[in-house]
Amino acid sequence: MRIGKKDIAAGVVFVALIAAFVLLVNSLTATSGSQETELVYDAVKNAALTCYAVEGSYPESLDYLREHYKLAYNRDRFVVEYDAFASNLMPSISVRERGAKDL
Repeated sequence: MRIGKKDIAAGVVFVALIAAFVLLVNSLTATSGSQETELVYDAVKNAALTCYAVEGSYPESLDYLREHYKLAYNRDRFVVEYDAFASNLMPSISVRERGAKDL
């Protein structure tokens, strides 16, 4: 059996399609993770703002938001840094996935 130019071209196209598919799946996965991180950030921020609107001050900790404002997120997957430096100023909030490299 002899391999012709058409067979080689078909093989190259097939490999290119597989590579494009893998890159697309990786891109979609990264985008999904980024959107979930933003959702966790928004949930923490909204809970803090709700607390401020109701109580007149921002909470000192995430535990307070979890207990009194039912803040919930996957704590095994996300790390939330919440720094409340004054009760009348919006806390500094950052969210990242566990194992994600810091940039």
